[in-house]
Amino acid sequence: MEKIKNNFNHLLSLISIPIINISYTLLNNNSRGTFNLTTELDRTTPFLKEFIIPYLAWYPYIFAILLYLCFTDLSSYYKTLVSINIGLVICYIIYFFFQTTVPRPDLYGTDLLTRLTSLVYKFDNPFNCFPSIHVLTCYLMIKGIHFEHNSNILSKIIVYSFSSVIILSTLFVKQHVVMDLISAVVLGELVFQFVDKIIWKSLFIPGTE
Repeated sequence: MEKIKNNFNHLLSLISIPIINISYTLLNNNSRGTFNLTTELDRTTPFLKEFIIPYLAWYPYIFAILLYLCFTDLSSYYKTLVSINIGLVICYIIYFFFQTTVPRPDLYGTDLLTRLTSLVYKFDNPFNCFPSIHVLTCYLMIKGIHFEHNSNILSKIIVYSFSSVIILSTLFVKQHVVMDLISAVVLGELVFQFVDKIIWKSLFIPGTE
């Protein structure tokens, strides 16, 4: 609790993510036309309903890792957060001009995993795909923990592993295709390098030097 009080002002900056994410719902439609980037690899990739669990775990996972970074290394926390915000803005610009869609399988059964997948399909239209925000943010968690000064080998293993599973889950639950993943990783790397090597050398944030 004491750590939360001491870092309250820094934690407030997390509000920037849901504010920017307002654009997601506004753009998640096919009113501007759509492109299909499905490849033969995507068509042969099986639908595995079990991966809906890590796919949904993405929501608390991103918050938890940002919380961890805020408590352990403010420099890495802000680099990661700023990278996420810039990455999201770039994604939404791409969605506006180049909206893609992903074919979804028909769902059968009434088990929990199938119902969870059905809910995702119901509330998240099959657009806003290229680049994948799930993949972008997970990749930035890897970058953030990699540069975190106080991280240990266990925390790195956890973040590297769980981020990788979530990234793969986007394929297996048919929310994204391979090109969505590749573009997100490339975007994440470019944005983080830009923030780390250019913005951070000219921008001073109290408490993060």
